[in-house]
Amino acid sequence: MAEDLTITKGSKHEQYLALIPQIKSLLDGEPDLIANLANIAAALKEQFGWFWIGFYLVKNDQLVLGPFQGPVACTRIAKGRGVCGTSWAEAKTLIVPDVEKFPGHIACSSLSKSEIVIPLFHNEQVVGVLDVDSSELDSFNTTDQLYLEQIVQLIQWD
Repeated sequence: MAEDLTITKGSKHEQYLALIPQIKSLLDGEPDLIANLANIAAALKEQFGWFWIGFYLVKNDQLVLGPFQGPVACTRIAKGRGVCGTSWAEAKTLIVPDVEKFPGHIACSSLSKSEIVIPLFHNEQVVGVLDVDSSELDSFNTTDQLYLEQIVQLIQWD
């Protein structure tokens, strides 16, 4: 297991290419889901410095707050509500350049300006989401989508 991250500068593409092997190393040999989600959130926060990064897990027909990095957050989100609940309901990644323009956005923090949410799949079902918020508008693009989707595929659910 890696004990420290090597933070890489450069394009997003270059940063993700350097970070993904380090995340794999963090997860290697660790069977605990919560520990792995916590380390993924921490690694992303360290590398990119985004405002908020965390996981919500499906429990009893709600998304429930899981491991995260950043200020306190909404604890429960209904299916179809806000960006996270919509990503869960539609089973697809959502990139929101300006959260104020997203219908039904849940403002856990007024400092959040843009967001990307990636659904987590297990046995072809959405079992949670990775939620990433930025304090700047239009922070996320298809490069983030490509690599964040690769990162969540590294999560072992069994």
